[in-house]
Amino acid sequence: MILGFFILFGAYFYCMLLLVMGFKSVRFFSSPDMTGTSKEIKPVTRFSIVIPFRNEAENLSSLLKTIEALNYPSELWEVIFVNDVSEDISEEMILNAIEKSRFSIKLLQNKRISNSPKKDAISEAIKNSNFEWIVTTDADCELPKYWLKTLDAFIQKKNPVMICGPVFYKSNSSFLENFQQLDGFSLQTVTIGSFGLRNPLLSNGANLAYSKVAFLKVNGFLGNDHIASGDDIFLLEKMKKAFPKQVKFLKSKEAIVSTKPQQNWKNVINQRIRWASKTSKQKNITSLSLGILVLLVNISILALPFFMIFNYKNIGFYIFLISFKIGVDYIFVHQTAFLFDKKNSFWKFLLQPFAYAVIILAVTLGSLRGNYTWKGRTFQKQ
Repeated sequence: MILGFFILFGAYFYCMLLLVMGFKSVRFFSSPDMTGTSKEIKPVTRFSIVIPFRNEAENLSSLLKTIEALNYPSELWEVIFVNDVSEDISEEMILNAIEKSRFSIKLLQNKRISNSPKKDAISEAIKNSNFEWIVTTDADCELPKYWLKTLDAFIQKKNPVMICGPVFYKSNSSFLENFQQLDGFSLQTVTIGSFGLRNPLLSNGANLAYSKVAFLKVNGFLGNDHIASGDDIFLLEKMKKAFPKQVKFLKSKEAIVSTKPQQNWKNVINQRIRWASKTSKQKNITSLSLGILVLLVNISILALPFFMIFNYKNIGFYIFLISFKIGVDYIFVHQTAFLFDKKNSFWKFLLQPFAYAVIILAVTLGSLRGNYTWKGRTFQKQ
């Protein structure tokens, strides 16, 4: 048993170390005109910002303010909202914004043709888009002022067909929201680290951009539209297979999209069951293996206190494993905390590994059951 724990935690440390090294190998990017080191790059890329929404009245005001503040020539971008059967005043808020807007805003109605409302909404928006680059985000997000400007500079310099960007979870410092923020840091480190290792594993539809030509070339969401979620990850898999050297991560402070955390633990668990439902369908062996390793280590963290009681003679070793896991996770999360200019207090972090272990166990059990509720809808296991 001791040897088994040693091998398991050793493998975990090795994987985390590789991801940290990958994270550090992805260089920070800033638009030259923001650094003051060269002449300003003339914006040339035309963007269609796609935002599916359902019952987002409480979030749309913040989003619309940040859209209005975007620093980019108005003739080079448009916003396409896709209403997915909202039952609140979301649609009315969009219509009011259209009347006052200085740039192009469209409001479309979603046309359901698959088991994935969001993929249907994005596909409908792309059909009605005017510009060559699609940028997706969510209605509960806030956008940085130089978002499009940084994307344009990155496209001109790196020639990608897909760009994955950083996403920041806000927090009011409560345990619930702090947990989600730290978990978000962890996911971002995995995402950026895997790009640095040249084997991208994750992406986030809250900050994702891709060439419309490339989207059509890989047949969009065809082949995975029976899975309710995964508009980001499955498209990433298709893109990196078709364009292995042109899928990039934009590691930039000017491109950070902020999103709101869930307001209760039930929603947190449902959200992560939704995420698990797509990652379990990935064909990437590395991603699946890493997921299994993380699950086993977190189950072990919950089991170790019982081993300490019933196998007291090895209590020192079990305490070492718990301390080791906390230390490794803290260093791992600290990478992205720096990117977001957030101080990562070690003392606030102490309970995070245990909370995460409980959540991941609940999500695993929930995934086996198969169904989950999201945005007022119940989805069945596919």
